[in-house]
Amino acid sequence: MTRLQVSRNIVLAVFMISTFAVGMTEYVVTGLLTQFASDLNVNVSTTGLLLSVYAISVAVFGPLLRMITIKVPPKPLLISLMVTFIMSNAMAAMAPNFEILLLSRLFSAAMHAPFFGLCMSIAFTISKPEKRPSAIAAVQGGLTIAIMLGVPFGSFIGGVLDWRYVFWFIVLLGIIALIGLVLVTPNQKPAVAPKLREELRIFKNTNVLLVLAIIVFGFSGVFTAYTFIEPMLREFAGFGVSGITTGFFFFGLGAVIGNFVSGRIHPNFLTERLILALGILAAVLVLFTFLLPFSILAFVMCFLFGAGTFGTTPILNSKIILAGTEAPSLSGTIAASIFNLANSIGATLGTIFLDIGTGFTLITLIAAGMITFGMILTIITHKVEDKSLFSTAKG
Repeated sequence: MTRLQVSRNIVLAVFMISTFAVGMTEYVVTGLLTQFASDLNVNVSTTGLLLSVYAISVAVFGPLLRMITIKVPPKPLLISLMVTFIMSNAMAAMAPNFEILLLSRLFSAAMHAPFFGLCMSIAFTISKPEKRPSAIAAVQGGLTIAIMLGVPFGSFIGGVLDWRYVFWFIVLLGIIALIGLVLVTPNQKPAVAPKLREELRIFKNTNVLLVLAIIVFGFSGVFTAYTFIEPMLREFAGFGVSGITTGFFFFGLGAVIGNFVSGRIHPNFLTERLILALGILAAVLVLFTFLLPFSILAFVMCFLFGAGTFGTTPILNSKIILAGTEAPSLSGTIAASIFNLANSIGATLGTIFLDIGTGFTLITLIAAGMITFGMILTIITHKVEDKSLFSTAKG
């Protein structure tokens, strides 16, 4: 293994540790809502704001922060964002009331998209063309591992000790990540300083707009169903705490495997594999509630749901970054933000459907229909997109 490869692998490892910490912050609150409600004297329904506000803030404030800092070199900006992350989680750990806890989530959310975007951009530029999807998958891998291991571990800490220790643990992870970022992040300086007006031309790029449409109108269906996995496992599979925890573990395991398998796809075949992945994911959701009553199959379906969900994200991220040639500084942030927008849309739709009396089976079928629509958009994209953008001949 060459020195260049070693350096690249070390950088990607540090990025994975960093995105693990950020991913844990985003998702760990799902297992702590009851504790927040009890300790901070608010209703459980109110604590749901810790999730929805985070997702919306990533989608809105992330791109704005990146636009403001577009001329700041990547390394010092990454370090500054990680410092913000550490301080926001320390604020959460010491929050005297729910309002301060919610404010801490706003700060964490604001740094989320720029941080992921910068990590993906740097990983992209330090990799050979054929290795770029796998580099992007490595950055995303920290998030999927956080879903598989970080979230259950955080719930365990919160249950055995106190929810504040969860955030202190994340602070420790952030400090480790910060040290790694300072030591190994390449000090890249673009030959030409980024210009915001030119980078905003990405929103006129048909190839990018098609991918954004796939995420918003198709991938959002994932969270229409994912939001209610826990009650579905209770109602259809009859699981208690241990069964539900195991189900979430298998979802996370599928997410990790799906993420890294998709990262190995050759850039020339990204769109074709995306069509296949979305088709399989839609089929999984069609069958989901019908197979949950069978315990073993319930775990299999959770695994397939996770694999399908996070098997598509590296492909979509890669397509945005590869196609968004006019926005090397902004494309990764846009990719991270649009996924959180889709998450928020999907979760909101699922809640609306449930509130009007729609059953879980119909909700998963609606989610499958949305993903199928995303697959149709991908087929259209495959016919009209500029395929030279995804050729490994481009350096």
